[in-house]
Amino acid sequence: MQTRRLGDSDLEITRLGFGAWAIGGGDWAFAWGRQDDADSIAAIREAVDLGINWIDTAAVYGLGHSEEVVGRALQGLAHPPLVFTKCGRVWDDSRQVGKRLQAASIRAECEASLRRLRIERIDLYQIHWPEPDEDVEEGWAECARLQAQGKVRWIGVSNFNVGQLERARAIAPVTSLQPPYSLLRREIEPEILPYCRAHGIGVLAYSPMASGLLTGTWSRERHASLPEDDWRKHKNPLFQEPRFSRTLAAVETLRGVAAGHGASPGAVALAWVLGNPAVTAAIVGARRAGQLGELVAAAGLTLSASERTAIEAAIA
Repeated sequence: MQTRRLGDSDLEITRLGFGAWAIGGGDWAFAWGRQDDADSIAAIREAVDLGINWIDTAAVYGLGHSEEVVGRALQGLAHPPLVFTKCGRVWDDSRQVGKRLQAASIRAECEASLRRLRIERIDLYQIHWPEPDEDVEEGWAECARLQAQGKVRWIGVSNFNVGQLERARAIAPVTSLQPPYSLLRREIEPEILPYCRAHGIGVLAYSPMASGLLTGTWSRERHASLPEDDWRKHKNPLFQEPRFSRTLAAVETLRGVAAGHGASPGAVALAWVLGNPAVTAAIVGARRAGQLGELVAAAGLTLSASERTAIEAAIA
């Protein structure tokens, strides 16, 4: 799989990375339902076998559990992938998630992530959300200190707007931004993507298939069968009516384009995201082995201008 340099770093990353949100398991605010750890480890190792060379996780995914599973999956690998994780979300004994960017909290989170991941240094450490906004500078300055001390190699942010990127860059360089970006979420196109391209900030697109909605595998029956602890059922606006039914109809256009390339609708949705020159790479999740193979083709799939126009018109 081809690679690209991530921002101002020395990291050459594949166009697709493994997303470890869902493998955090159930019983927390943004869970994807119950998850078998053995399936998760098999999915991670398959991703590595397919050539994917980085994993993106976060401390809050499963309230530490995703990082623990990633740490277990890395054991014994001859060529372990790069590990990206995030800070700024903490939880208490009742599993309630809070927002915190104070320096002491960031440092404690980093140490805890290193233990769970069983590694000595994090390849990319990211502020998960710019919340509370008034603490962005303090949190970012602490990330820069962690980098200077060798706890992390590079530092980035997630879900920042242009103003917040400017404030961060006044303190230390921003290697990367991780924003939501898909055919269904294009808010970053007018300002954020051009800003990142102009300032050499790498872009790691998350939810490029809209939490799975653009894979072509959904139906009203599958939606109805989602477990109650899957956050998509009640909290993800893309999965609420009437938007859900409208998107199912639009996905048929993806299916038609995919057929012409011998690919899946999900691969076409990914190829659309990767076709934006400001995007360095995209994050794809998997919960068991066998789910990534058809998506890897997206890294080498080029859509024509007419295909992009037809897809965008259908989704719009």
